[in-house]
Amino acid sequence: MVKKIEESDSKTTKAPVAAAKPVVAKKTAAQEYYYSAGKRKTAVARVRLYAKGKGAVTVNGKPENEYFTVPSAHGIIQSALKLTGHSKSFDVSVKVAGGGMNAQAEAIRHGIARALMVFDESLRGTLKKAGFLTRDARVKERKKPGLKRARRAPQFSKR
Repeated sequence: MVKKIEESDSKTTKAPVAAAKPVVAKKTAAQEYYYSAGKRKTAVARVRLYAKGKGAVTVNGKPENEYFTVPSAHGIIQSALKLTGHSKSFDVSVKVAGGGMNAQAEAIRHGIARALMVFDESLRGTLKKAGFLTRDARVKERKKPGLKRARRAPQFSKR
C-alpha cells in the first residue's frame, strides 16, 4: 500500500532565526553608554563607555590610579582608547572581578576595545591589527595526577 506524503502546513514550517545582534547603545536616566565585556585568564571586566565624557576611568567605584597602583596597568587600560584617538571622548566605568592585577588590566583593555567596536564598527581594523579584539585564552594548566605540578615529574632515581 502506497501512502501519499502530504505537504507540510505553514504552521509547522520554521522561519530562519536571525542572529542575535549586540546592543548598540543603552540610555540610562543620566546618559548614553556603550557596553561590552572583556576577559583574560580568570578576570572578567564589564565595561561601559559613556559618550560625551572627559576621559575619566573608574574601576569598581574607585579612580583608575587608586585601584591600579602599578603604572604599567594604566598604560594597558588606556592603550585601546589612545590608539583610536578617543582617550578624552569617553568616561569609562568598569566592574572587574577575578584574576590578578595584570589580568584585570588586560580584561579591561579587551572590554574597552569591544565597546569601541559597538560605538563605531570602522575601528575594527585598527583594533584587530593591534590585537585588542582577540581574547587571550591562555590560562594556568591543571595539575595532573602523579606529577608535582602540571608537567613537572618527580626526579627519577635509578637506585
